[in-house]
Amino acid sequence: MTNRLAGKVAIITGTGGSMGRAASLLFAREGAAIVGCDTNRAEGERTVELVRAAGGRMAADNDCDLTDPAKSDALVDLAMREFGRLDIVFNIAGRAAFAPIEDMTPEKFRRGIEGELDIVLYLCRAAWPKLIAGGGGSIISIASKSGRRGNPQLGNTAHAAAKGAIIAMMRQLAVDGAPHGVRANAISPGVIRSNATARLLADDKWRKDAIARTLIKRIGEPEDVAHCALYLASDESGWVTGANIPVDGGASAW
Repeated sequence: MTNRLAGKVAIITGTGGSMGRAASLLFAREGAAIVGCDTNRAEGERTVELVRAAGGRMAADNDCDLTDPAKSDALVDLAMREFGRLDIVFNIAGRAAFAPIEDMTPEKFRRGIEGELDIVLYLCRAAWPKLIAGGGGSIISIASKSGRRGNPQLGNTAHAAAKGAIIAMMRQLAVDGAPHGVRANAISPGVIRSNATARLLADDKWRKDAIARTLIKRIGEPEDVAHCALYLASDESGWVTGANIPVDGGASAW
């Protein structure tokens, strides 16, 4: 199938990262105009170059710290200014804070919640009236299997709290959005090969342990998540809302 997102405009956050780049390239290939953002200017601009070189349309703010609510407002304004509408919001960006509970200071916990949860709220709030005015749309947010299950390998308190809250937030936005044609869903990836996990995956024992916990015996790729998001962004998922879809190689199945 081709042109599954023809005529649609998608905001994707964290487009300088591995999952954001994969989603930008895939969504653009399927016909969407992309509005991206990142705090890493060089990597964010590289994604813009790659999308445009492949024939896609993309605008971006690559000096975009989403912990500032005004940045979300500006990102939505950029979408409207460049492309005239907004149909899809894909929340990928996040800055986690890991520490054992005994070392999880209030300040560190607050940074973790701000960097993973608050930024999703800010962008959904900014995009909401535009999605409704356009007749509906799709909100997709990256959660994590940590939002549903504990993890003995990481100091996971803030990360688990933020990702669990994202799953709950998407359920509530599904309820609030249904009368307006706005769908909201979460994706919970397992271990995905990315810049963020490169150090962990370089540890042979850690990588083998991660694979051992899956049913499909490999590490996930950014494209695995992007293809799930493509389905949720497209009209094919028109009867799917309030869901949390694991993309974890079966790790949450047992």
